[in-house]
Amino acid sequence: MLKGIHPLLNADVLFALRAMGHGDDLIICDTNFPADSVARQTRLGKLLRIDNTTAAEVAQAVLSVYPLDSFVDDAAARMEIVGKPDEVPPVQAEVQKAVDAAEGKSWPMIGVERYAFYERAKQAYAVIQTGERRFYGCFAFRKGVVPPDAG
Repeated sequence: MLKGIHPLLNADVLFALRAMGHGDDLIICDTNFPADSVARQTRLGKLLRIDNTTAAEVAQAVLSVYPLDSFVDDAAARMEIVGKPDEVPPVQAEVQKAVDAAEGKSWPMIGVERYAFYERAKQAYAVIQTGERRFYGCFAFRKGVVPPDAG
């Protein structure tokens, strides 16, 4: 155990988060996402897992150490529901709350069409599959920077 580090963040996940640079994407996905095959195409090249958790729990843990990119409009994204792109299901509302809490302000996630999301995921640095069983529990977070004067 480490002080100040969320206990869900295992060694493999912490390694990947630390290795990522400004502008790299991280995918947090549900159990139905084709995570293994997509993860093999990412920069890391292997799937990371945080099992027995919801997408919101993993997002909260990750965002406790992971800055979002404030230079782009799509730093926080959600997979859109097919045929209902503006609908936000409970799983996405829960992750939105985690994003807002981590950033200390409202930071609306953008919607990304399903197949466009798959393509974005293939270009990501890493994929973390959660134990989330609800549909559309898939998110992309673009890494920002930690300023020199941050604690």
